[in-house]
Amino acid sequence: MTDSMRGRAPVDEAEPGQGGVGRRRAGVRRALLIASRPEPWRRGPVLAASALLLGLLMLLHAKIPNRPGNLGSLVETFLPWFGLGVPVLLAGALWRRSASAVAALLLPVVAWAYLFGGQLADKSHPGADLTVVGHNVGAANPDPAGTARALAASGADVLALEELIPQTMGTYQKELAKTYPYHTVLGTVGLWSRLPLSDTRPIDVMNHGPLAETIPADEKTAPNRALRTTVATDHGPLAVYAVHLGSVRVNPRAGFWTASRNIGVQALGKAVAAEENKRVVLLGDLNGTTDDRALAGLTSQMRSAQDEAGSGFGFTWPASFPVVRADQILVRGVKPERSWVLPATGSDHLPVAAGISW
Repeated sequence: MTDSMRGRAPVDEAEPGQGGVGRRRAGVRRALLIASRPEPWRRGPVLAASALLLGLLMLLHAKIPNRPGNLGSLVETFLPWFGLGVPVLLAGALWRRSASAVAALLLPVVAWAYLFGGQLADKSHPGADLTVVGHNVGAANPDPAGTARALAASGADVLALEELIPQTMGTYQKELAKTYPYHTVLGTVGLWSRLPLSDTRPIDVMNHGPLAETIPADEKTAPNRALRTTVATDHGPLAVYAVHLGSVRVNPRAGFWTASRNIGVQALGKAVAAEENKRVVLLGDLNGTTDDRALAGLTSQMRSAQDEAGSGFGFTWPASFPVVRADQILVRGVKPERSWVLPATGSDHLPVAAGISW
């Protein structure tokens, strides 16, 4: 009985004398024959549906509601990592031999490429008028002196530090004094500069607005977590903000808790909107990514140096295995030429740097 009489597809044989070419042609014919059968398209409906949902999740992330539990912000914080679902689903589709699941995976692949493909390219340009560095040095940093020396050797003209504490303040002042003759510190944030500073003032990012009343007493943070100063450059005055916004947490009771951080975003948004200087740089630990809708009060007015002049995603936290870019350099009125992440120090965050020009 032949294969066709048994109900099976005949096996193509390579034509004599064709060698590898004949085998490849036979393999293509077999693959097309298998794909034309209805069975592979009926297999793996759950995998196919999961692939479509993954693609829609990435494309329509802005439509995900933030209540309850700030789900939308949570998804947007880790949005690039949803691309890892593609190889997982592809492995399942190949194991099930599901043509429908493989075809459905085109949607998340295209969605991820549309959202993040451009970030994989190197967008940096040579030359810069000023180099700025921001770093959450970490209150629990076991080596503040080493951290200070590494930052002084970074080549930064302006250096913004966050999470400074009284126990280590003297160390940073001592180690940075030789490289940076000018500095200012307010609360837990400070700025060191090779160029003169003036008009320094605090920005209240914790204690105003209706959201402040929603913060439990044990979640309230220290005041003076942001400052604004003017750096005198050869091209004119530059307004610089050094910022450390409130923490975010994920817990079963509140979901993605961001109230403290969101208060700071609102305050900074108002301060930047009222800023009279046309040239502004903001450096700091914002405890959020530029994809997070909650930061729109800032990102609608300023541009991300990493997005415009970086290479890759520039993840900064946690330093041991970075998964989120929580530390940002935002600009307005100046051009970012290059943005990069510096090597790890004793902090749980990585430092970020950018070269800017007029």
